[in-house]
Amino acid sequence: MGEAEEIAQNAFVRMYVHWPKVRRETAEAYLRTVVTRLFLDSRRRGRWREQAVAAPPESAVEADTSGADERPPLLAALQHVAPRQRAVLVLRFVHDLSVEQVAEALRCSTGTVKSQTARGLQTLREAYRGAMTRGSA
Repeated sequence: MGEAEEIAQNAFVRMYVHWPKVRRETAEAYLRTVVTRLFLDSRRRGRWREQAVAAPPESAVEADTSGADERPPLLAALQHVAPRQRAVLVLRFVHDLSVEQVAEALRCSTGTVKSQTARGLQTLREAYRGAMTRGSA
C-alpha cells in the first residue's frame, strides 16, 4: 500500500508543477498517464521494497472477505506478468479504457496494446492455473 501512496503523491506533485500546461478536458487522462509511467519507472529501477512505518494504524479496518479464497492466487499470478503487460491489463480491464486510450496513455501503437494484452493474459492464465494447482495440493 505504501508504494501506491508514494506513486499517487508523486503524480500529484507532477500535476501541480505542470498544471498551467495541462488542458482541463484531458487532465484525467494526463494524471492516469503520469501514474502509469511512475509505476513503470519504479519497476525498472527495482524499487520494490517494503518500507517501515513509525506506528501501526490506530484501528483495524474490517476486511471484505467475499472472494477471499480467489484473491491470493490471482495476486500471486499477477506478479508473474511483466510490468508493461500488467500496466496494459490494469488500464484495459480495471480502468476499462479502450485500446486507443491505453495506447495514448502508454505512448505506443494500438497493435502494441493488443499484443501486450494477449501476452499478459496468457501469462496471467498460466500463472493463475499454477497458483490454484499449488493452493489445492
